[in-house]
Amino acid sequence: MGPVWDVSPHPDATPEEGPGNFRTHDIRPFPGGMRPPSFALVGPKLRDWLDLVNAIPTSAGHPMERLAEAHAGFEQVHPFLDGNGRTGRLLLNLVLARLGYAPAIIQKRERPRYLQALRRADTGNHGPLAELIARTVLDNLYRFVVPALAGPARLVPLASLETPQISRVALRNAAQRGRLRAQRGDDAQWRSSRAWVEDYLADRYARKPAKARDERPS
Repeated sequence: MGPVWDVSPHPDATPEEGPGNFRTHDIRPFPGGMRPPSFALVGPKLRDWLDLVNAIPTSAGHPMERLAEAHAGFEQVHPFLDGNGRTGRLLLNLVLARLGYAPAIIQKRERPRYLQALRRADTGNHGPLAELIARTVLDNLYRFVVPALAGPARLVPLASLETPQISRVALRNAAQRGRLRAQRGDDAQWRSSRAWVEDYLADRYARKPAKARDERPS
């Protein structure tokens, strides 16, 4: 947060509330109505939060629900004046990595759903946030891990073959129309390979008609 603070420090910050320091005054309730604890309770609340995180491996219930509870818990404490969301998501990924999971990279387009899930977690319902985290972990496995491990001829889910050039929806449509070589498994999921996708893209761009020449009368 240091470089951010140099450009645009928080307008309500005291000299003691710079980057890396806990807030020293209370803050307004969240849009959903949840009020963060008094600044005097930040230290004790974070110690309780660390106990919660350390207990995840042996806790009852699904680990993703416990992770969602821990992530929401950090945001509820809101220990800093600014940067709590970024810090909380970095801590979430640290815990995921220590538990053997892939990171959860929440895309900008998912922000409204993520914030809504956090608000529901504030009421004690951690299910939507747990599902979002789990889906994000799975999506990142498909997008980053599987393609890095699979060779160009290996069949992988279409989500692993998405690129800036073509989305998974376009790949699925091409597979369904028979234009992209792909196989549909017993689980109803389409699979293809990087080599087949490259062949499809090369053929698609070769067949794309050239733009008509401007023939305005002289």
